[in-house]
Amino acid sequence: MLDPIIPGWCLADMVTTQVARSGVLEVEISRVRLLLSLAVGVVAVSFAAILIRFAQAAGMPTLPIAAWRLVFASAILLPYAWFTRRSEMRQLTRREWILLGLSGVFLGLHFATWIGSLGLTSVASSVVLASMGPAFVSLGSWLFLRERPGSLLALGIVLAAAGSILISWGDLGKGQDQLLGDLLALAGAIMVAGYLMLGRRVRGQLSLATYIALVYGVGMLTLLAIVLVSGQPMVGYSPAAYAWVLALALGPQIVGHSTLNWALRYLSATFVAIIVLTEPIGSGILAYLLLGEVVTWSTGLGAVLVLAGIYIASRAELASAKGPVGIEGGPVT
Repeated sequence: MLDPIIPGWCLADMVTTQVARSGVLEVEISRVRLLLSLAVGVVAVSFAAILIRFAQAAGMPTLPIAAWRLVFASAILLPYAWFTRRSEMRQLTRREWILLGLSGVFLGLHFATWIGSLGLTSVASSVVLASMGPAFVSLGSWLFLRERPGSLLALGIVLAAAGSILISWGDLGKGQDQLLGDLLALAGAIMVAGYLMLGRRVRGQLSLATYIALVYGVGMLTLLAIVLVSGQPMVGYSPAAYAWVLALALGPQIVGHSTLNWALRYLSATFVAIIVLTEPIGSGILAYLLLGEVVTWSTGLGAVLVLAGIYIASRAELASAKGPVGIEGGPVT
């Protein structure tokens, strides 16, 4: 019987709940099933920007979209995790609670800034710039953790930075709003870097259900607090707007994110990271087909540089890792 909450191809995580803590159980998954799961995950997350655009067109502002996205996801995941992972939650240490909490705050800030960028700049520019999280992780590790980057890692950071500058330069002549959108997308990448740097310190010890439920829950509370301070209402919008955000929570958030995080138990982080780099391409194609957005030469060339830089930086960091690592720059859109 398929689990009603977590996608069916993620059921193996239910069997390996205590693997990280006990290190005993192993589960074999067919290659076809893994590749199919990755394909479903990438397609799901590629629709995130499109669904957000539809919700904005239906009259819902940026911050309520971000908040409702995590409200819907948390309303499903938190009860599920409580009933199925209660004992694991009770075993969490104070340090793990703090890391999960801070990771959730950064995730909430990421959604606030990145979704805000979609109301101002193109889908292609927004998704590509927001994908620079891995480069900022490497930069943050250098600046704050004193982990000096090697030549290959430095090259990746430089390429990603050059690509982001090229995208922003191309958008400069389109008005201040477009440039502000690019800056918000970059801010979203910085926020997701904080989310990744904190989350990777605790993800390996927890089941997928516990990890995403608690992090999404804190992200939800963060966004609700921001909405409250901003004075924007959470209610009173059209049914269509709520329907688009519900689709955003069920598709990109639960199916997309859960599937790609689950895949890390059975595939190398390098392989999954490479697959995730196709998300901006998928979002750009969908934006062209569904929204009529044409990718300019500066955005296209900048995207190539950014994605190449992320790939090189991710490979360099994974090659230098001394132990198991999670995906840096996993889907967060």
